[in-house]
Amino acid sequence: MSTDHISDRETSDDRSFSRILKEIVNHFASIIRSELELARTEIGQDMKRVAGAGAFMAFGALVMLYAFGFAGLSAVYALETTLAPWLSALIVAVVAVIIALVFLQIGRSRMKLASIKPDKTIQSLQENFKWTTKQTR
Repeated sequence: MSTDHISDRETSDDRSFSRILKEIVNHFASIIRSELELARTEIGQDMKRVAGAGAFMAFGALVMLYAFGFAGLSAVYALETTLAPWLSALIVAVVAVIIALVFLQIGRSRMKLASIKPDKTIQSLQENFKWTTKQTR
């Protein structure tokens, strides 16, 4: 009778162990789903920032193009009074290229500030991984 009692106890221990293992797997799956949702949200927010910055840069570049065209034409006409027409146009073109490069560099550096990498999610996943490895040891 005592051996029956031991075998019943081992069976109930096995069931509780399997139940615990199943719960761990379910919780781990839930954590992974939550982390993926966090990553999706974080990437979506960053993409909105990048898209907004890109839209402002594109609109600014378009208006700047027209403004430079008229300003350049005015500068060419003004320089033609003292220089040859070809030299006036060349001077204005070089100045326009320098200004355009400065603005493009500013836009490029601002684009680099926007990160689409989900930093918070990566950190959270690393913490969860460390916690899980501690718990399984």
